[in-house]
This record gives sequence, C-alpha cells and structure tokens, in this order.
Amino acid sequence: MNRIITISREFGSGGRELGRRLAEELKIAYYDQEIVTELIERTGFALEYVRQAEERIPMPLLPITTAHTFGIGQNSAVEQQLSIYNHESEIIKELAEKSDCIIVGRCGDYVLRDMDPYRIFVYADMESKMKRCRERGDDAKGMSDKELKQKINSVDKKRARYYQFYTDNTWGDRINYDLCVNTGSRDIKVLAKKLAAFVS
Repeated sequence: MNRIITISREFGSGGRELGRRLAEELKIAYYDQEIVTELIERTGFALEYVRQAEERIPMPLLPITTAHTFGIGQNSAVEQQLSIYNHESEIIKELAEKSDCIIVGRCGDYVLRDMDPYRIFVYADMESKMKRCRERGDDAKGMSDKELKQKINSVDKKRARYYQFYTDNTWGDRINYDLCVNTGSRDIKVLAKKLAAFVS
C-alpha cells in the first residue's frame, strides 16, 4: 500500500506550504489545487463555484448521514454541492492509489480512511497566522487587525462545519489525527525537514 499523508490546517498556519515542502523532502507527489483542476476538467464547474462549495455545507447543523436518513436536501443546489464532494473524493482516492503522496484538505483523512493515511493537523497562534497572511499577500495587507482576525476565524469555522458535515467528526480534535503540528513562529522550511525525518 502506498504511503499517504493527509494535511488539515488552520487558515494562515502555513499548512499548505508545510505540505508542499514535506513532499519535496520525501520526494513524493503533492496534491492540493491539482484536485480542483481535475475536478473542473471532469465536471465543467466554474473555478469560483468549486472554491465556494469546498468550504460551504449544503445543510446547516446536520451531518450528511443524518440529512440522507431524513431525505433532506433533495434539490439541485444541494445535489450539486454533494456532487462536487463526491467527485473530489473519487479523484483523491485515484491519486492515492497511484503513488505515495500528500493530500491537503478536502477531508482527505476521512476520504482515505481505508488506506490508513498518516493524518497531520497544522495549527498556530493567531498572531503567527496573521503575520503569515500578511507576508503571503492576497488582500490581508489592506486589512486591519480586527478584519484579518475575523477573516481567519470565519474561514476556520467554515472548514470546521464542512468537515463535520461530511465526516461527522470534529475538525481539529487531536483524536482524529496522528500528529498535530504547531507552526507558531517557526520556519516552515526547517520544520518540513524535521517532520520528514520524523515520518520517514
């Protein structure tokens, strides 16, 4: 069976960069936006629609298993969102079956649970996350501290709701991961080297 590592991460924690650098250190495949690209090619969905659907749940509060039990969500908008999740899940499985790899986000740890992936959760304190967001650019530089904190918290809440909806598990709960990594103010490049030695 291939060696599979999944990475879930708080917004601004550097989890995406850590995953990419870890893949380079281990010399294995890295998949993140590549999953979206493949999804768009297969379905014809617009990029912005896919991005919005990835961190938005079709039904508030109810996990997918409960919604299906009660026959909730039988409308086109909900079905399209579920379709995106199902297509992404199939793509993730295909990639994991192809070779050793790192999968970032998209409930990869849950989707690949039968393949026994090494599940990593990346987190950091708010100050470090804000600093990384501003260094990375995007629209963070023009935001006040209050606005940026609100954005970070909002994205993480969406990720948590999305994860709970599709997995019926708690996002960020250490019991769902094999390793939780605090990036804090650490150098991601150095951290990736140490993590590569640890997981090898």
